[in-house]
Amino acid sequence: MIRNFVEELRWRGMLHDMTPGTEEQLGKESTVGYVGFDPTADSLHIGNLVPVMLLTHFQRCGHKPLVLVGGATGRVGDPSGKTKERQLLDAETIEHNLSCQKKQLQKFLNFTEGNNKAEVVNNYDWFKDINFLDFIRDVGKHITINYMMAKDSVKNRMETGISFTEFSYQLIQGYDFLHLLRTKNCKLQFGGSDQWGNITTGTELIRRVGAGDAFALTAPLIKKADGSKFGKSEGGNIWLDRNKTSPYAFYQFWINVSDEDVINFMPIFSLKNRETIEGLKAQHLEAPHLRIMQKALAEEMTERVHSEADLQQAITASQVLFGKSSKSDLVGLSSDLLLEVLQSVPSYTISHEALSEGIVEVLAVHTNILPSKSEARKMLKANAIQVNKEKVQEDTPLGKNDLIHQHYLVIQRGKKNYFLIKVE
Repeated sequence: MIRNFVEELRWRGMLHDMTPGTEEQLGKESTVGYVGFDPTADSLHIGNLVPVMLLTHFQRCGHKPLVLVGGATGRVGDPSGKTKERQLLDAETIEHNLSCQKKQLQKFLNFTEGNNKAEVVNNYDWFKDINFLDFIRDVGKHITINYMMAKDSVKNRMETGISFTEFSYQLIQGYDFLHLLRTKNCKLQFGGSDQWGNITTGTELIRRVGAGDAFALTAPLIKKADGSKFGKSEGGNIWLDRNKTSPYAFYQFWINVSDEDVINFMPIFSLKNRETIEGLKAQHLEAPHLRIMQKALAEEMTERVHSEADLQQAITASQVLFGKSSKSDLVGLSSDLLLEVLQSVPSYTISHEALSEGIVEVLAVHTNILPSKSEARKMLKANAIQVNKEKVQEDTPLGKNDLIHQHYLVIQRGKKNYFLIKVE
């Protein structure tokens, strides 16, 4: 059954532009469409998720998505949105990056069953045997220099300079579309709005060679309410690879989205339907301090990109500093995750001998968690000190059995002040 893909994008805020006839084509039959990904890294990041979500909604509406991985175009470099030449990658690096990206895409798309199951195609498979002279004769003659110069990706580089390699990129991407139309009956190419010039070069090439109908559709580039680029944090990109961005940090990114941004981001990145999202929005506007939308989006994205187990670990880890948690929660965290959660709190290193002297000395002598022994005794008497989420008294003994992962103590002073003690 075909559902209205264009309308789905409209209410989600994911429609920027499309060529005439696109909506009619998608309404009359199941259509093959594709998005291209260049293998510039061995992981996708959340900035890539907009085209990934385009593919996801496309498939859910009954159409067949093709994922084009740019084994050939990755050897050239796309000038779109760039102020300088890209660094070209060697063949081995490109193949490694392609393999990693394919695995990540499988978490979003159905590649295994149904008439509209997703398929991965690599443009190196058809470009590797194309002769340069044949290409400029059979493809280049159909697209004028004037047409190519009018594209923003070229115009924006005229002052700083653009190589013939990157200048030719739109021809190569255009030929991808023509090839997929001929071999896969692919009639639609979509992507971000910065790709409009490259995509319409494909529809123009198809028109000029008389190969049939072809359509283009783009989504807006996503920005945060403050105008900054979506997908970046202080540490750089938020990656889908757990080794580049941990599930905890990934979860925290979505949890920390601003109240204004989450209203825009939820329809774009969530698979929840319109009614559910509108309900969450109403709850959010009524009580924004509860961060209902942020939690819902963080949970959905973390589970989809990583796993249910990773999500639960991320929630537990978040509660260490910002919610109710217990010693068993701390012990249940891996040492890497424990250190990641506590990376911003003051930390100290002490010896086992210092630990054995007691909590007063740990607080006021071997660290400066408290300024004096008398202040330490006062805080202990007031039940204001916790070790590993358990309240302690002045005479509470400390030893090896109290250490988490054989090395760490988490000390809490009052409700919000945390300290990490490493015992060596």
